[in-house]
Amino acid sequence: MSRKAVVNIYSSKNNILMTATDLTGAETISTCNGGEVVKSGKDKGSQFAATRAGERMADALKEKEFTEIVVKFRAPGGNRSIRAPQATAAIRALTRAGMTVSRIVDVTPIAHDGTKKKGGRRGRRV
Repeated sequence: MSRKAVVNIYSSKNNILMTATDLTGAETISTCNGGEVVKSGKDKGSQFAATRAGERMADALKEKEFTEIVVKFRAPGGNRSIRAPQATAAIRALTRAGMTVSRIVDVTPIAHDGTKKKGGRRGRRV
């Protein structure tokens, strides 16, 4: 029988944080971040660090006999940003390491009033 875990991925411009919990979210199984897997501090927010963190997370889950995961990721939002390149790299690494991803959920908070337009307080001056 396969055991299922929830992997929460928080990626920012400077780091990536991964936490694996049980289905209720009450018990933490494993944690990993970008700073643990790269030497230089400037590289901890890169896709390479996300890949290495994903591999380490998959190894920790396999040790505790988890085979199936639900991925919830939170990434920088906005109207002019690329959607979560670090989170995408981490999910790919988890899949390549042999974990079965049953669901991927984007839990990025979205503003209900939209995002602020560029131009400042007095608008764009021509």
